[in-house]
Amino acid sequence: MDVNCTLVCCEEEREDDKAVIVQFSNGNLRNTEQLNFSFYKNVDETNPRKKTRRMLVAESQRLSYVGNNFGTESLKCNNLCKYYVGVLNKETMKMEVHRAQLFNMQPVIPGESSTENDASQNTDLTYREKVDSLIEAFGTNKQKRALTSRRLNQVGSETLQSAVAKAAHSVIDQKGLEALQQEVVQAESQSEVSHYLPPCFPDADTPQHVYLFEDILSPVEYDALDAAGSKMAALTPEELHKITDGGCLSVVRQLESLPREGVARERQARCAFYLLLLIKLARQKNITRKFGQEEGCPRIIHTKLMRTFTVETFNNGRVQNVVSTSMRVKVAAYCLALLLHMGDMTADLTLLHRDLGVTEKRMVEVAKSMGLTLVRHGCVKGDDDGSAADNRLASLVLPLVKYQEFTEIRKRKKMH
Repeated sequence: MDVNCTLVCCEEEREDDKAVIVQFSNGNLRNTEQLNFSFYKNVDETNPRKKTRRMLVAESQRLSYVGNNFGTESLKCNNLCKYYVGVLNKETMKMEVHRAQLFNMQPVIPGESSTENDASQNTDLTYREKVDSLIEAFGTNKQKRALTSRRLNQVGSETLQSAVAKAAHSVIDQKGLEALQQEVVQAESQSEVSHYLPPCFPDADTPQHVYLFEDILSPVEYDALDAAGSKMAALTPEELHKITDGGCLSVVRQLESLPREGVARERQARCAFYLLLLIKLARQKNITRKFGQEEGCPRIIHTKLMRTFTVETFNNGRVQNVVSTSMRVKVAAYCLALLLHMGDMTADLTLLHRDLGVTEKRMVEVAKSMGLTLVRHGCVKGDDDGSAADNRLASLVLPLVKYQEFTEIRKRKKMH
């Protein structure tokens, strides 16, 4: 026969009337008679934060347990929801429902509590450490992840300085101070454009082998320029005048001095076509797939230009090939190396920097980085008006010239 019971809600309960529900962090309790429980409350009832603090202590012959409803060791569920427990009176068969709170009982090991209290009472914390402690207690998940990442990546400044000092002393002892100073001077003397130069072999036996022609145009790419080179060699004076108007004087000078026949004429014409593409590439900012179609650029040459002399950028949902400033310097270096092979290891820097649209100072810097010898030549015609101009020529002479970096110190103007 089933026995029915009724629920009775206890009204107007105080904070002290809450039932206590206990759980042990290290296991389940088998015999409750072996523990003596004591319940404590904070004596400061005027403070709204301290008057609700409670502490439950369970003592046994072997170990003591402590649980509280405040601090970092308290259960957060007491603040998130309300708990109720039912107490059944078997005589009246009525179950009274009381409010309850949970306590997580943790074993107390002698010696640990004093250390924690000393740490909690430490007032010599920096502002950064105080902010970190607040993030640990009340921060969001994102802030806690950032705090953990910063602590993992943090290296003590004293440890880092001692490690650097020890490494520096070991390097100085091995190489010597004078050798290190010479290496620093040599590294500083190298210009920033040296990263964009063609492969260089300064120990070569002949000037033609310092900058190899195969590094500028591979044999496959050179063969692909057969039709385009034949077209360049057959240009009429009117067509050459159009190229001159387009600002490609370096190409026109090479076509005007083509050999009459033979392999040398084909080589010069193919190189002139490739030089024309490089000059047009340097003048543009964005390169499309249609670049060089009007001139009859082979597909393999177009692919080489896109991969070697452009940078891929993402703009307006599209991938674009852009000729950046550094890539323009690289184009200038390769054009200069190509002109050296076309002109018996001599090239006109003045015409080249005008065709490429770069400053003469930058062009001279590229030539110096390549170790070329610079001379002035006043027998070359200038612009279309026929006036003479002092063109700067660059020649490749072995051994290569090593230029020292010159730092210009500008004088300040006096204020009157």
